[in-house]
Amino acid sequence: MECISVFDMLKIGVGPSSSHTLGPWRAAERWIKELKAKNRFEKVEKITVDLYGSLSLTGKGHATDYAVMLGLSGADPEYVPVESIDSTIATIKSTNTLHFNKEKELPFNFKDDIIFNRKVLPFHSNGMSFSALINGRNYKSTYYSIGGGFVVQEERKISKANKIIFYCTFPYPVSYGEELLKFCQQLDLPISGVVLENEKSIRDTDSIDFELKRIWNTMLECMYTGCHTEGNLPGGLNVRRRAYDMHKNLIGENKYNTPQEWLESIRKTEVKFRQILKWVSCFALAVNEVNASLGRVVTAPTNGSAGVIPAVLMYYMVIENHEADFEHVKKFLLVAGEIGSIFKKGATISAAMGGCQAEIGVSSAMAAGALTELLGGTPEQVLVAAEIAMEHHLGLTCDPIGGLVQIPCIERNSMGAIKAINAAELALETDPNNVKVPLDKVVNTMWETAKDMNTKYKETSEGGLAVGVHLTDC
Repeated sequence: MECISVFDMLKIGVGPSSSHTLGPWRAAERWIKELKAKNRFEKVEKITVDLYGSLSLTGKGHATDYAVMLGLSGADPEYVPVESIDSTIATIKSTNTLHFNKEKELPFNFKDDIIFNRKVLPFHSNGMSFSALINGRNYKSTYYSIGGGFVVQEERKISKANKIIFYCTFPYPVSYGEELLKFCQQLDLPISGVVLENEKSIRDTDSIDFELKRIWNTMLECMYTGCHTEGNLPGGLNVRRRAYDMHKNLIGENKYNTPQEWLESIRKTEVKFRQILKWVSCFALAVNEVNASLGRVVTAPTNGSAGVIPAVLMYYMVIENHEADFEHVKKFLLVAGEIGSIFKKGATISAAMGGCQAEIGVSSAMAAGALTELLGGTPEQVLVAAEIAMEHHLGLTCDPIGGLVQIPCIERNSMGAIKAINAAELALETDPNNVKVPLDKVVNTMWETAKDMNTKYKETSEGGLAVGVHLTDC
């Protein structure tokens, strides 16, 4: 069984896409480590990169080429100053030189040395190969970005074919919702408690708290930035940022200087139903507008769906519970991460494999379940909420216009957040004994739907809105 930590499901990185930006970035970093391990790094004379399938079809809109160059340059997506990205790329383009892992200068022409191939590799739609010229010979390694920033090599396919078991170090390993409920009953703990016990088996409590605080602070800062940034998004669609105007109308005359003070000031605003809908939408839009402009976000479980979880958590913090503190944030993120891992193991979180149901659908399920625990729901009701949220995203296609994570992606985060809140409320009014569709059934159904879905609706920009609306229309 594969162990997936909450910190695997919730990663800090740079937008606009976890599979098309963060994944290739991490793949480039892994390739550098591979070269060093084989004592080839110092001998590299030239680099070329081949992108395949979905990475090729929508790669330019997702800044895949930028991500590859940044990864090869030795920049870390968690910590790189986002304001330095444009200048780093501009230097590579103008000098035709790459500062390889910040250690050696190599000739590199971004137009010729990053090759976009429409061919789809057999293992996964998001394939890429890195080639190094050493003493007249090419050494090539192939990686696959399988969604949510996860990167694997083809050996994983071989291992599964040979039935090699991946042993899990967690004391309470979970692949299915039913297993999770059994551990909750056995330990007399809520879902967050079981997840915490697993996390404590691989890192100490202080480290867990530190990283969860860092994730929450990144989410909060991302919402804050999005709500205070005006103008149009980059990429050519001329999409106007909406969070700024929406926030300006909602916040009124409240004064603040920091993201935390901002949170406190929102608690003082009007909380009629329409205002609540607008606030939740505003939070979600803000995150994904930051994501669309190569800003720093938390992959939750992907960059394209990064706005749902922070929007729902912020809803709880500023609307439902004004006394909420880090302990509530901690429980929310632990539950969300576990639900996401169940979908990751049983289906997919890659839009290139499953359409947008794998991104917005999964994020909505994660948020719905997490909110349900904070609102007093039982472990059974948490899974009911996750099931409801996903059930009403089944079949959702991925059809970004121009290959950009903007239309319809940004609005979908708003819709996913609202559905998550509604799913939580429905679950809290539900007797789990009367439920006809358990979470595990909907996970399996989602995977079957993904396999049946036409390829053109899986992040290729070859179907749906991507062809129904042209760049010239924008």
